[in-house]
Amino acid sequence: MRRPFITLLSANALSVTGNVLSMLAVPWFVLETTGSAGLTGLAAFATTFPIVISAAFGATLVDWLGFRGASVVSDLVSGVVVLAVPALLLTTGLSYPLLLFLLFVRWLAATPGETARKAMLPDLSALGGVRIEHATAAYDGASRGATMVGAPLAGVLILWAGPSTLLIVDGVTFLLSAALIAAGVPRIENAGREPGGYLRDLRDGLAFLWRDRLQMSATSMIVVVNMLDTGVTQVLLVLYARDVAGDPRAFGLLTGALGAGAVAGTIVYGAAGERLPMRLTYGVCFLIAGVPRVLVLALGVPFPVALATAALSGFAAGAINPILGILQFGRIPAPMRARALGTMTAAAYAAMPAGGLLAGSLTELTGLRTTLYAFAGLYLITSIPPFVCRAWRELDRSSPAAPTP
Repeated sequence: MRRPFITLLSANALSVTGNVLSMLAVPWFVLETTGSAGLTGLAAFATTFPIVISAAFGATLVDWLGFRGASVVSDLVSGVVVLAVPALLLTTGLSYPLLLFLLFVRWLAATPGETARKAMLPDLSALGGVRIEHATAAYDGASRGATMVGAPLAGVLILWAGPSTLLIVDGVTFLLSAALIAAGVPRIENAGREPGGYLRDLRDGLAFLWRDRLQMSATSMIVVVNMLDTGVTQVLLVLYARDVAGDPRAFGLLTGALGAGAVAGTIVYGAAGERLPMRLTYGVCFLIAGVPRVLVLALGVPFPVALATAALSGFAAGAINPILGILQFGRIPAPMRARALGTMTAAAYAAMPAGGLLAGSLTELTGLRTTLYAFAGLYLITSIPPFVCRAWRELDRSSPAAPTP
């Protein structure tokens, strides 16, 4: 029975589409109204910091509420908060501090829903008879496809209708996602979970990540890359579109090209990934996914070349999340899946709030091109561990084994 699995993919794609629209609308709105790269970076901070808090402390609540219930509640609250932003813009007005507050609440509420949907993936794929390798690739592919569609759409809508329209669409996607999960996904019990206090459950998730050196190294790499990606997406690409390309559609096209390449890469990995060496594939793809797309912007290449490079980087990135998913679902005990995933998400997002602040402040100090070169260098350094660290040799196995309890 594959309908619940397909429903999960659809709901997550809707939610991701809304996220992309919001992530492009908000920085453009702030930059347009304030003209400040620093304030744009501060808005990025208000977008990413609550993700860390919510992922760290909300995953245990996901365990308690159940995966389906947590997903529905999270989406409903997020949708209402997002719709409040354009409602205030069109009526009483919206001050910059109030916008920061609403952004904070919006992402605080949204993150547990993402954790809950990912935690449902192994059970719903098993229910539908889908191999976990194919399920993780399909889940990531649906998310990448939503990014591919949402980013160019955002660029066009910003130009034609303004940021408020994007935020309205974002709120609606959350409500639709909640309806799909509530109606089309069965309740999944967290079998084997021992009852315990909140702090003990939180400690268990942290202890699991700390003991697993491979997971710890992979998460550390994602920490840095997520920070850099936040700065690139929410500050540097906005500045590039305004100051270099002179067209907001350039912002959406670059992000969309990255997403389109990632969709293609995910499809290819889903079809051929079982025959590829996992560690080498991950290391090479991680390297290509980060460095080239930022370096070409710093070099000032023609826009079509930058677009093609973004697509190539996206293609390489298409293999990263499926490999991480296989690694996680193969090693995390089922009773603590939400807690462990939440801990990893919190850790992976921990430096994201600094990404926007770093990009904005460094650009004001040194200029856009120098900042792009600096970010490309950091991407390069972060890509080294799979090639040199002993723990990564475990990925040379076809399927990483779960650690013994």
